[in-house]
Amino acid sequence: MGEVRLVDVRDKPLSVDEVLAAVSDPAAGGIALFVGTVRDEDGGRAVTTLEYEAHPNVVSVMRDLAGAIADQPHVIAVAAVHRVGSLAIGDLAVVVAVSCAHRGDAFVAGQQLIDDVKEKAPIWKRQVFRDGGIEWVGAEG
Repeated sequence: MGEVRLVDVRDKPLSVDEVLAAVSDPAAGGIALFVGTVRDEDGGRAVTTLEYEAHPNVVSVMRDLAGAIADQPHVIAVAAVHRVGSLAIGDLAVVVAVSCAHRGDAFVAGQQLIDDVKEKAPIWKRQVFRDGGIEWVGAEG
C-alpha cells in the first residue's frame, strides 16, 4: 500500500520540484508527473486569464482521491497540489505525481489521479476571454 505524501491547494505559484521530491523513493522505478498549465485558448477563443475557486473542503476531498490511488497495488507514493486565485497564461494550475516500482503502473495511476482531481475535486474555473466573454467550468464535488 502506498502513501499520500503531499496534498494541498494554494494561492501561490506551484513547484514541480516539490511534488517530484514528495513522491521520490528508492523503491520507485517510475514516476508519472503531470503538470497542468493555463493555455491561451479554449474552444477556439483566446483566453486572457483564469481564476480558480475552491470549496473549503477541497483539501479533504483531494486527500481522499489521492488515498484511493495510494491504496492501489504497486503504488509507492502520491502527491497532488492545485492552485487557486488568478492565474496568467503559462502559470501552473495543477501538479500531480505518482511513484511506482514500474513505469506502466505509474502511468496508469498518474492518469487516474489527474482525471479524478479534474472530475471530483470541488474546484471551479472562471475563464476570461479576450472578446470580453466569461465562462465558468465546474467540477462535481
